[in-house]
Amino acid sequence: MSSGDEIRADRLKKMELLRLAGMEAYPAQTERDTDASVFLEQFEDLLSSGNSKTLAGRVMSKRGQGGIVFVDLFDGSGKVQVVFQKDEFDEALFHLFSNATDVGDFIQVAGVAYKTNRGHNSLKATSWKMLAKSLAPIPDQWFGLKDEETILRQRYLSLLLDEDLRAMFERRARFWSAAREFLHGRGFLEVETPVLETSPGGADARPFITKHNALDIEVYLRISLELWQKRLLVAGFPKVFEIGRIFRNEGQSREHLQDYTALEFYEAFSDMKKGMEFTKDLYRHLVNAVYGKYTFQIGDHTVDFAEEWPLVDFCEAIEKEYGVNPVTCTEEEAIQAARNAKVELGKDPNKARAIDNLWKRIRKNIAGPAFLVGVPVYLEPLAKRSSTNPDVVERFQVLLAGSEMGKGFSELNDPQDQRARFEEQQKMRDGGDDEAQRLDEEYVQAMEYGMPPAFGFGVSERLFAFLENRSAHESQLFPLLRPKN
Repeated sequence: MSSGDEIRADRLKKMELLRLAGMEAYPAQTERDTDASVFLEQFEDLLSSGNSKTLAGRVMSKRGQGGIVFVDLFDGSGKVQVVFQKDEFDEALFHLFSNATDVGDFIQVAGVAYKTNRGHNSLKATSWKMLAKSLAPIPDQWFGLKDEETILRQRYLSLLLDEDLRAMFERRARFWSAAREFLHGRGFLEVETPVLETSPGGADARPFITKHNALDIEVYLRISLELWQKRLLVAGFPKVFEIGRIFRNEGQSREHLQDYTALEFYEAFSDMKKGMEFTKDLYRHLVNAVYGKYTFQIGDHTVDFAEEWPLVDFCEAIEKEYGVNPVTCTEEEAIQAARNAKVELGKDPNKARAIDNLWKRIRKNIAGPAFLVGVPVYLEPLAKRSSTNPDVVERFQVLLAGSEMGKGFSELNDPQDQRARFEEQQKMRDGGDDEAQRLDEEYVQAMEYGMPPAFGFGVSERLFAFLENRSAHESQLFPLLRPKN
C-alpha cells in the first residue's frame, strides 16, 4: 500500500470516529456568523465585549498535544489562530477533535476573542463541528508543490498554498474590472456576441471546428470578437465592447494559448489617430488601477507607460534590417530574405508570411511602449487604407517588451474593398495558408447597408501576463494540459 493509500485509509477511520460520536462528516449547514478578516478587524472590540463568534474554514496547521491544541483556520478572507484548551472544553468533544481532525479539514468553531501569552490575537474555542473531512493530504505549505506541471495541473492546491499566486489572480480580476470601468466611463455599451460561428473571421488564425447536432451543421469557435461588433455599428450602436473568450487552434508557447480572454471595442466616428491616444489612456489606467505604478520590468526590458510612445514604421524597419521593402518587393524576394535570415516558413510559403516573420525578428529588441504603424494592406484585410499611401493601412499595434500587445485601426467600411480583400485572403487559403481569412458573405452584406467610419481595438489577457512577467499558462487559473495517461 502506498503512503497516499495509507493516509486515505487512516482518514476513513477518522470518519468512522465522527460517525460513532454522532457528528456528520459533510453536513449541509453551517452556523458561521463572521469571517476571519472581520474577526481580526474587530478583535479588540470582541475582546472587550466577550461576545461569542462562529468561524468556519480549512485547517491549515494543527500543533500541540495533551491539554492544548493550536489550529490555523483559513477561510479565504484571512487566517485566524484557534486555541483548544482541554480544561475549558467538553472533554469528549476535545478528544474527538484531537483524534478525528487533520490538516485540510473544513471545520466550524465557536468561541471568544483571546490573546495568548505571546500576544497573538486568537479565538478560544468553546465548541466545534466538522464541515468537510479531507481524504487526501494537502502538501506542506513550504516544501510541497515544486514540479511546474503539478502546480498547473493541481491549481487548487497551488492557489491554496501560494499567497502570491492568489494575489495575482485577484489582480487579474481587477485588471478586467478596470478595463470595464474605463470603457463604461466613456459611454461604451458592453455586449455579448456568439461564440459559435458558421464562418470564423476577424483574425488570421486556425479555428476549432465542432458539430452543431440540432442544426446538423459544422460550426467554429470564434477566433475574434470583431465582426459581430462591427455589425452593431451598422445597427446604430456608436460605442460597443466585449470581454470574452476566443479560441485559436494554433501553436502553444510562453506567449500563446489556444483559449483565452480578450477585450475588443469599437467606436463610430473615430479613427486610428484618435484611437492611439485613447489606447494610451486605457493602458495607463489599467497599470495604475491594478499596480499603482507605470514602470515595469518585463523579461529583459524596462517599460515605462508614462513616457511618450514613439512610432515605429513597419516597412522602414524591415527594409533597414533586411534590405527588402515589404510593399514593393516580389514574393520571391520576400521569401528569399526570410530564408537568408534563417526564418522557418513551413511549406507553401507566401509573401505575407515571409514579411510577417521578418518583422517578428525585429520586434524582439523593442522595449516600448511604442506604436507600430505603416503595415502593408495585404497583412490587414479589415483596416482602412491610408489616405496618404494606399499601399498601407491605418493600423497600429502596441509594441511592448519585444512583442505586440494590442491592435487597433481605422475600420474598413467600404464593402467593395472589403470583398476584394476577403477574396485575396481566400486565394491564400486555397493556396495552403490555413490562417488566412475566409470570404464572409454575410458580413459584407451587412456592410453594404452602410457602416460609419470607426476605430476598433483589441487586446488579450497576454497583456496581463506580461505585466506580471509570467508566461501565458501561469497567468490562467486553469490552463489546458494534456491528460495524464
